[in-house]
Amino acid sequence: LKRICGVDEEDLLDMLAEIRALDPRPGMAFSGGASDAIVADVEVRAANDGSWAVELNAETLPRVLVDNVYFARVSGHAKDQAEKDFLAECLQSANWLTRSLDQRAKTILKVASEIVRQQDAFLVHGVRHLKPLNLRTVADAIGMHESTVSRVTANKYMLTPRGVFELRYFFTASIASAGGGEAHSSEAVRDRIKQLIDEERPVDVLSDDAIVDMLRESGVDIARRTVAKYREGMNIPSSVQRRREKRAIASAGR
Repeated sequence: LKRICGVDEEDLLDMLAEIRALDPRPGMAFSGGASDAIVADVEVRAANDGSWAVELNAETLPRVLVDNVYFARVSGHAKDQAEKDFLAECLQSANWLTRSLDQRAKTILKVASEIVRQQDAFLVHGVRHLKPLNLRTVADAIGMHESTVSRVTANKYMLTPRGVFELRYFFTASIASAGGGEAHSSEAVRDRIKQLIDEERPVDVLSDDAIVDMLRESGVDIARRTVAKYREGMNIPSSVQRRREKRAIASAGR
């Protein structure tokens, strides 16, 4: 190293000390904390017959087993009826817990399967084909109460060929069609707005009114305030600010 750098030993030691004082992970200074990886509760994959296979991720399910052999052994040493009654009550509670967990798993699978059935077009073609969907529609389809579906979908994730999504992602508001046809999903409309803005030219930045007109031409009946709300929700600046930024970038490029 001394020969390559053209320095003596003292200089080399100083250089090494300076290097050791540097932070090998400078990006950590801007980290907002530890990020936990999402583990999907449900996995969806294409089946051989063209349908979708929906399965629970066993790694996310609570593992509770009742050891009846241990119960029998302990019960054999019970001294009186009170102890036998206590042990029987414990066994009953344990069996109730395992049945409840099993029922919960079946409910999650049933709800997820119905979501997959309803959003088949999304899985095949992408977010533009996401259908408007609410909790009541799924609840009625599987014969459950709406509150049950709401609890089941809270903080649950689904692994699909298009990525990992929270189950609540598939429940979106309905936006009417300009031509009186099938309604559009609000999430699909958000994606369309983002695409229009991403594709705009610096000399032709789209105002919210212009976006409204373009969406209505494609069959989406939407108000200007809704476009503004969706744009702001995606942290996209106004047309005035975007025009200023694009002009600054173009000037810097010259």
